[in-house]
Amino acid sequence: MEFIIFIVSMAALIWGADMLIEESERIALRFHISEFVIGATLIAIGTSLPEMAASISASLEGKSQMAVANVIGSNIFNIAMILGVIFIIAKSINPDRDFFAKDSYWALVPIMVFVLMILDGEISRFDGILLLLLMGAYILFLLSEATGLINDQLEELSNEIEEEGKATFAWSKTLPLLLLGFILVVVGANFTIESASSIATSFGVSEWVIGIIMLSLGTSLPELIVGVTAALKNRVEMAIGNIIGSNMANTTIVLGVAALTRPMDFELETYIFDVSMMIVVTLMLVFITANRLYNKPAGISLLIALALFMENTISKM
Repeated sequence: MEFIIFIVSMAALIWGADMLIEESERIALRFHISEFVIGATLIAIGTSLPEMAASISASLEGKSQMAVANVIGSNIFNIAMILGVIFIIAKSINPDRDFFAKDSYWALVPIMVFVLMILDGEISRFDGILLLLLMGAYILFLLSEATGLINDQLEELSNEIEEEGKATFAWSKTLPLLLLGFILVVVGANFTIESASSIATSFGVSEWVIGIIMLSLGTSLPELIVGVTAALKNRVEMAIGNIIGSNMANTTIVLGVAALTRPMDFELETYIFDVSMMIVVTLMLVFITANRLYNKPAGISLLIALALFMENTISKM
């Protein structure tokens, strides 16, 4: 029965992700907003809802280590696994946007702020407020970027859609489909996590691995499905924007709201490798964008980092 639930929930994830991509494209075309901005805001926050729900629940139950570990693991999976897969499967990646000049700051700064906050062994409510303010600054940055921004890819896509007779835009149609897409992604991810955990338990996998690996991996599934779907549709800017925006949302909104709900203790010594790995993969992302290494070797390098993270985690069983 759990296997059936797993398959159905994965199907919901895929269907919901496809809706998100299609309707987000329509919004981008209608208001001349770049695919990156749509991916980094609307889709990124939507696909971070599972992390938020899981971390808030863990915080309320007094499992602060689990809440923070979920964010750390999700950030690692988002960069190492999702971008790694995208770089490998994408036919050609030549984004118009200079991610290094415009976005590397927003990929790295929240991680550095997070590290400074956990040095005293606690993420307080005040820390939570600061994290939410940082997300607010990021949204303001993206809104300023979106003003009057039109790229050749959007114009070409618009022409294609007009030729196919699909250019008609109506909020009455787009909003319900967008909402349905979000619901399918979030609910699908939730049932995928639960069914996968039940399957893992039936095979005797430890609760620690289920919590740290399965929870982080499970809550990263929306980003994975959305990212891969966008890459296959040659919407790579949207995919990369989704990853940067999702990690930003994880580190600021998810942890911020969880900390406001209940201050969280965190033992840095326990997760020193995981924190270090999160910093390393973020620096790898900055290096890749600085040198525009959007290729298969870069994807393989990220997957190697993921393998090291997985090996270290499993060895602690």
